[in-house]
Amino acid sequence: MQLHTNQDLSSSNTLQLRSQAEHYVELHTPEDLHSLINDSQIRKMTWKILGGGSNLVLPFKVQGLVLKVANQGWSLINEDADHWFVKAQAGDVWNEFVQWTLTQGYWGLENLSLIPGTVGAAPIQNIGAYGVEVKDSLWEVTCLDLQSGEKKVFSNKECHFSYRDSFFKQEGAGKYLIWDVTFRLPKKSTLRLEYGDIRKEVERQGWSLDARSVSKAVINIRQSKLPDPKVIGNAGSFFKNPIVAQELRDQLLATYPNLVSFPYEQGQFKLAAGWLIDRAGWKGKQLGPVGMYEKQALVLVNHGGATADDVWELAHQVALDVKNKFAVDIEPEPIRW
Repeated sequence: MQLHTNQDLSSSNTLQLRSQAEHYVELHTPEDLHSLINDSQIRKMTWKILGGGSNLVLPFKVQGLVLKVANQGWSLINEDADHWFVKAQAGDVWNEFVQWTLTQGYWGLENLSLIPGTVGAAPIQNIGAYGVEVKDSLWEVTCLDLQSGEKKVFSNKECHFSYRDSFFKQEGAGKYLIWDVTFRLPKKSTLRLEYGDIRKEVERQGWSLDARSVSKAVINIRQSKLPDPKVIGNAGSFFKNPIVAQELRDQLLATYPNLVSFPYEQGQFKLAAGWLIDRAGWKGKQLGPVGMYEKQALVLVNHGGATADDVWELAHQVALDVKNKFAVDIEPEPIRW
């Protein structure tokens, strides 16, 4: 383990914002964390945990210490009559792990293909796509206490999952470092095809209807709508889909018959933030060096040289226009350091 100073983070965040960490270290073993905890000078610093950088808006200078979780490796650790239990390390690339499960014949994560980021970040955000969320298959999360270095295992219930939210994003924020995640995947494949154009894409390609075909369909759809962050800086879907009461949804539907909405919980509906942003006039529109993507209004893109302030100014303007037009509040997904 080596402590670096003035570490460039510009290539460590998918928005491609210029950023530099005052101090930076990569963690490969729990003992690495113990060493940091036992260093009195390092303990005085503010600590930030970095995964794949796909859900972050970074300032030009990150004060304190940035911890990059760099452990890797996945394996089948157990099985019963109905499920496989597979464990992945926090530093693993999420989509690489998903693709490995599919090559092994383990189903359940195919709808979450090509979501950027790391395995360790997935429970924090409770990532989701095409009708599936991480909470649906997550079994437990192993964490390291940032004060003591001791391991603590959280069950699915203890993670307090909700829409794009979890214990680790709320009361557990800054207290734990996720070290590995175990998933319980069903031996009987139950495909989720009702969201997006998954079924249409599988049929269009002439593929057999199985989990690997669903994964390929999801990848095709995502690549057709979302820019490659290596080409155009972006953080994927920038805003959460807002959840509103049925009364407001019905009012909006009367005025906008094409409103995209989905039943959520009792008396509530989830609206498509991308549809709202598009109808508010922001699809393909720029504000300085940033803008909303021309092919998908939900994606905020960096056209080059943007700062965190540029990103948040655009996000504020988009949210304000959506609020004024539809009386609906939309919130950013990425975290601002």
